[in-house]
Amino acid sequence: MRIDILTLFPQMCDTVMSESIIGRARKSGKVEINCIDIRDYTLDKHRRVDDKPYGGGMGMVMAPQPIYDCFRSLCEEIGARPHLIYLTPQGKTLTQERVKELAELDNIALLCGHYEGIDERVIEELKPEEISVGDYVLTGGELPALIVADSVSRMLPGVLSDDECFEEESHYNSLLEHPQYTHPSEWNGREVPEVLLSGNHAKVDEWRRQKSLERTLSRRPDLLEKAELTDKDIKYLTKLKQD
Repeated sequence: MRIDILTLFPQMCDTVMSESIIGRARKSGKVEINCIDIRDYTLDKHRRVDDKPYGGGMGMVMAPQPIYDCFRSLCEEIGARPHLIYLTPQGKTLTQERVKELAELDNIALLCGHYEGIDERVIEELKPEEISVGDYVLTGGELPALIVADSVSRMLPGVLSDDECFEEESHYNSLLEHPQYTHPSEWNGREVPEVLLSGNHAKVDEWRRQKSLERTLSRRPDLLEKAELTDKDIKYLTKLKQD
């Protein structure tokens, strides 16, 4: 998969995407991530990409021309139109289900806004998918773009050591993850649950599933409406609600 981040701060994005698991995946060729400087496409001799908003108001608005030319150049380089995503608080909230769908694509481009946003005309022209990472506002789209790039990259074959690394995580199957423990077996008077030390894998799996159901019911009961539940799960949840 190829991911292109269209940004005013390519070094910031490249630094983050060069670390840890995603950084190793880039080096090994499991994912290609490019950070493209929108300023390189401005026609302004001072490399300006923004101006004051028509109608007055605070802040600055990113102009349409550099964004449009940047994306057009990318399309020409690839020889196809990548799926364009504009990171904005006005978009649909990112979900794990959407992440899984995006991971099936060959190319995605992530457009980072800044200041007060981008000129509406370039949105109308390019018709990007609009995605939000939550109901709050940041200074720019770089952090949300990095979230999307990270969450999508780790779903790709070979990026994680095993598919179970993400299949048992929170939200993958619309359930929150079970509690996790490591050495030592006792810390500050708190002991690891005995079942995890038993060596009985069937019992461990059952305990983890039950704890996952408990956490989801207590913290995010709305997720249960989308979860794939077995008859055994439903019976256990019914018992929890009665208790």
